[in-house]
Amino acid sequence: MSLKRMDNVGIVVESLDAAISFFAELGLKLEGRATIEGEWAGRVTGLGSQRVEIAMLVTPDGHGRLELSRFLTPPVIADHRNAPVNALGYLRVMFAVDDIDDTLARLRKHGAQLVGEVVQYEQVYRLCYIRGPEGLLIGLAEELRSSGPA
Repeated sequence: MSLKRMDNVGIVVESLDAAISFFAELGLKLEGRATIEGEWAGRVTGLGSQRVEIAMLVTPDGHGRLELSRFLTPPVIADHRNAPVNALGYLRVMFAVDDIDDTLARLRKHGAQLVGEVVQYEQVYRLCYIRGPEGLLIGLAEELRSSGPA
């Protein structure tokens, strides 16, 4: 048995509406939104009885998904949103974009703040990190040239 795919990345937020708006501006499409609750869900997460509102967003190519969760019960117990880039654990999601400058301009209207600066790696990529809604760390990468002949 082998791995089939990575299904999604999950991010817990306080404001589902603000996070959906931010990621929609980035180019993800809202696939669905629902409230998940009950003993069965708590058995999966190990939280016992839980009630969580989720939104599933999909990347334009249809291959990547982002699951945003807002826990109603039990309450959130830890906050890692402002952890530095060298903190242990899951850190960020990186998105490939067509135009990093245009993307930054659009996301700044949703409160995004540049972490450091936009840098260029050789003649291959322009890269940056931003803090999105609620301090979430997001990576952006603009490919400068194709990786080879088509």
